[in-house]
Amino acid sequence: MKLVYRGKTKDVYELENGYYLMKFKDDVTGTDGVFDPGANRIGLTIDGVGRSNLRISKHFFEMLEKKGVPTHYIAADVENGTMTVKPAKSFGYGLEVICRYRAVGSFLRRYGRYVKEGYPLDAFVEVTLKDDEREDPPITEDALDMLGILSHEEYRVIKDLAKRISGMIREDLSKKGIELYDIKLEFGRLRSTEEIALIDEISSGNMRAYINGRRTEPMELERLILNS
Repeated sequence: MKLVYRGKTKDVYELENGYYLMKFKDDVTGTDGVFDPGANRIGLTIDGVGRSNLRISKHFFEMLEKKGVPTHYIAADVENGTMTVKPAKSFGYGLEVICRYRAVGSFLRRYGRYVKEGYPLDAFVEVTLKDDEREDPPITEDALDMLGILSHEEYRVIKDLAKRISGMIREDLSKKGIELYDIKLEFGRLRSTEEIALIDEISSGNMRAYINGRRTEPMELERLILNS
């Protein structure tokens, strides 16, 4: 295997067959030792969280596959903490697409003059640039088009996919008594077909989920999702 990317929460290797292998780590993003999916730096290490995130990703990718949603997912090896995926190209240097159902995190920090924490949002989609140095700045549809990162048509495809995927995940969580507040997704183009597809992972490290107004922790969320 050839190491092609060393990330904060996983490393990516190129396989001889042209696919890629994602190796999940036990590191999570956060600030001052507190887990925060919206942070862009490693905040702490939680023993076992890598496999936990892989189990959740496997659960949701396979659910989406059955519903005909395009993704890069091929298979997961939970024992070894790895996921095999199709090669895909990111947009620009990478985009994060957040779908929000309640005002928390960076949305609340930016717009707290107008909303209280937990204020309901109607599947609000926003896009940020993956740029640690600049704190992952939000970017508009027009700016994405002007900078040659996404065309207007591509933006609409991604926005529709983000709402559709987030809605499916939200519905699945609600059956287990869990409310999804927000979720961070990533999209790219599959190299084999040029189709826009969901890439990266779908894990507790990428979402905020609550039960009766109480925030769930990553390992707890896995137990609730997979054992309920």
